[in-house]
Amino acid sequence: MREISHKLAFAHDGKAARYGDVFDPNNGTVQARVALGDKALLDRAVEAARAAQPAWAAVNPQRRARVMIAFKALVEQNMDELAHLLSSEHGKVIADARGDIQRGLEVIEFCAGIPHVLKGEYTQGAGPGIDVYSMRQPLGIGAGITPFNFPGMIPLWMAGVAIATGNAFILKPSERDPSVPVRFAELFLEAGLPEGILQVVQGDKEMVDAILDHPDIAAVSFVGSSDIAHYVYRRGVEAGKRVQAMGGAKNHGIVMPDADLDQVVNDLSGAAFGSAGERCMALPVVTPVGEKTAIALREKLIPAIEALRVGVSTDAEAHYGPVVTAAHKQKIENYIQMGVDEGA
Repeated sequence: MREISHKLAFAHDGKAARYGDVFDPNNGTVQARVALGDKALLDRAVEAARAAQPAWAAVNPQRRARVMIAFKALVEQNMDELAHLLSSEHGKVIADARGDIQRGLEVIEFCAGIPHVLKGEYTQGAGPGIDVYSMRQPLGIGAGITPFNFPGMIPLWMAGVAIATGNAFILKPSERDPSVPVRFAELFLEAGLPEGILQVVQGDKEMVDAILDHPDIAAVSFVGSSDIAHYVYRRGVEAGKRVQAMGGAKNHGIVMPDADLDQVVNDLSGAAFGSAGERCMALPVVTPVGEKTAIALREKLIPAIEALRVGVSTDAEAHYGPVVTAAHKQKIENYIQMGVDEGA
């Protein structure tokens, strides 16, 4: 069986005391197992990052930006491979997988312009004989904890900006679809990023806690469920870190009586079923204004949903593929039954 390991700046045999299953969403079988790291492995990764970061911070912003430009080109050259890899572990159709990665590249494009963003400010004559200026300096080592639903986009959101601003970065992706972030790290090296500046550590809660507690990690960025976001924020702040913890979004839509219902139906179908609904913009609640609006919307929406094609992730004609695991499928079915029981 295929084994998925870390991407580290030091020699590692890839073995682990614990492994997690990586499922094939198309049939529910285990397609690979991922090595789950521990505190000792994180300590070594942080040590490597600490050794590499000062030299990278000393590289001028223009040269750091060139690495971003080279990385973007490499991702585009390997887009087909990356999209199929992402799709095979997450279950979203290939078109959605490409969009996942492309959204991440939009942040890399921003990072290519980082020299302008890093400019400081200067105020002459702020007081008698006093001039004031500001400087932007890297924090040192940052870490990212990313969710399963966008294994391409969200790692690039975090890693790109951290690296472009002169930091080293340690990424812990979701153990459900861990392969694409490893490929990103490999492509960053090919683009000219020094060893130790971006490392990928695989793991579960044990690795998350090690990241939050490590004294040499200055900042942590997290995207995931609201409950875990609160946990990450509290534990990270208690350890003296800067923490960015983004919890699950619950978006609501309001349909006005004068809305273009054909457009509304198209938008609702995409929001609810794109990426099999596994995204923050899935729009779980829609409120039509007035009974007449509700009836008209329902008459158009139900046939549109029935016409959607469900297929395996490689089906080019499918509107959406399977959810990531059988456990997620069961959770969705439970919510549907709850709605039925409550009179929906």
